[in-house]
Amino acid sequence: MPTSATAHPTTPPTVWPARGRHVGSAAEDTVRHTLQRLKDSRCIDDFLELPEERPDDKGAGVRIFEARWKAGGAVTVRARLLLEPASAGGQEWTLLAEAEEAWDTAWPSPATMFWPDDPDVTWDRDTATGLRLRGINTLPDDDKAVRRLLKAAGRSPWNIHVVVHEAMTPDHRGRVPLADRLPPGLRHLVIEHRAAPQQLRVVNWALEDFGVQVPRGGAVVLPGTPAPSGYDAQDFSVRTVFLDGSEPTGLIAAVTSFAALSRPLPDGAEDTLTALREDWRLLTLAEELERERKLVAMYAEALEAMTQSRDLYREAAERAAEALAAYRESAGSAPAGPPPSAAPATSPLRQLTRTLERFKVSGRAPRTASGKDTSRPAAEPGD
Repeated sequence: MPTSATAHPTTPPTVWPARGRHVGSAAEDTVRHTLQRLKDSRCIDDFLELPEERPDDKGAGVRIFEARWKAGGAVTVRARLLLEPASAGGQEWTLLAEAEEAWDTAWPSPATMFWPDDPDVTWDRDTATGLRLRGINTLPDDDKAVRRLLKAAGRSPWNIHVVVHEAMTPDHRGRVPLADRLPPGLRHLVIEHRAAPQQLRVVNWALEDFGVQVPRGGAVVLPGTPAPSGYDAQDFSVRTVFLDGSEPTGLIAAVTSFAALSRPLPDGAEDTLTALREDWRLLTLAEELERERKLVAMYAEALEAMTQSRDLYREAAERAAEALAAYRESAGSAPAGPPPSAAPATSPLRQLTRTLERFKVSGRAPRTASGKDTSRPAAEPGD
């Protein structure tokens, strides 16, 4: 069963998160060209390329692009694209956009503000599975490969994975990608997997761990890991999908409802969202003035706090000085004590020794020279 999302922060309703991989060449140039073209045509208000962020002095760093535009005619959207250094598998990118209001799927996809909406430009690869976001992805023939692929898709927290079972092999009318029929704001978040007629058993075997099953000739929206709050497999399972060119209304409704759930914020998106909100560089003149006013107010508060601390310290020092002066004055007017004796004090032990010696001398009887005891008196005559 999918892992609970209780320990993960949820994605704010104003945020549109996405992650993918560009497998072609010149990804940075492609982004720059797209942004400039959209700015010239006034589809976006402005864009900015930030200085390269290098983790150290060696190798390439992360490229960051910011863009701002109006969605729905009046709602400001700010978006940030992070482009990782190139590797053997291409360049991974992370895109977070935030609007001033709750996100509307009818708005244009933020991905098309940075990447060209051209099927020949290979920027739309899922990082978990390597599959395309804007096309139909047929499951491999090998059963073990199917299991590995669906396991990776079921754990993917960034994109929405949909598995469709073909009850029979469709003709060209049934080969229309689901992304073409979705609202613009969902077209670059959904990955469509197609299972051949004979693959139903292996597909459901691979999905057992996620607690979902694909109906024969139907489809299911995978929950992801962790699953969104309120996800019920029955609500996102479509019993029949007609691949005859007609619009799959049930499947579109299921995907749209899933996207509206309170979904967990994907791992790695929290830092990007914080940077989007707190380290935004593409400011308008009014925003720059407002930021400077806030800085001035902050410095004024700090100065006021320092001034108050200085005054309190000065007051405490003055009170301490007054107390010390009063103590000295009272000590000077107090009567003088007796002068100390010039003779050194006698030791108590020595005094006790002398007393014992006096008792010892007085207790001995005196003797004459003849040796007679003269301590008793002479007898009176007539005794």
